[in-house]
Amino acid sequence: MTWAAPAWRGVSGWRAAAVALVLGGLALLTAGLWIPAKAVLAQLLLERAFAASLASGRPVKAWPWADTWPVARIEAPRLKQRVIALEGGSGEAMAFGPGHLLRTPTPGERGTAVFAAHRDTHFAFLGALKLGDEIRVVGRDGRRTRFEVTSLRVVRWNASGIDPRSGGRQIALTTCWPIGAVTPGPMRYVVTGRLIDAATARAPTGLRSRIAGL
Repeated sequence: MTWAAPAWRGVSGWRAAAVALVLGGLALLTAGLWIPAKAVLAQLLLERAFAASLASGRPVKAWPWADTWPVARIEAPRLKQRVIALEGGSGEAMAFGPGHLLRTPTPGERGTAVFAAHRDTHFAFLGALKLGDEIRVVGRDGRRTRFEVTSLRVVRWNASGIDPRSGGRQIALTTCWPIGAVTPGPMRYVVTGRLIDAATARAPTGLRSRIAGL
């Protein structure tokens, strides 16, 4: 006689597999939602720390154990987008905001100031920028600079053509390509802008005090 497994065992096995798939899917979904949620929460804390920096003129960390601090606010007025950038391009810095790459000038200084961020969070808006758009940057010292977008390029990671020591005064915002993708790849999207205006005046003391209290 040939032995056959009871029918309920097969059903149970299918149910177990289905439950495993559902749980696995929920885990992936939770992880996928946590990344953008963390990015949004971090920006709220960074906005507060940046306001404190504007008020005090000193670097202010958003949380005690951070290994970086806010150095600028980048704005794309037409898109109604703004994001706080952090010092350096470390993995921790870019998990919470764009990083101002070390050994590149401050926006408005001679050369090209370079900021990098993830394409699925803080720099997702780069894909909607157009030639001629305005990019505004407020530095930690209160200096305000305005740039006009002059180029939108897709390049290989090792052939960006960005020279921090180039002539003129530019800004480069860069992220991975394609915008919104989550898998690694060799291509990068580079938005370059030229300086069109710079103001060195800091906000009045009273205003800085009110900002710090937000």
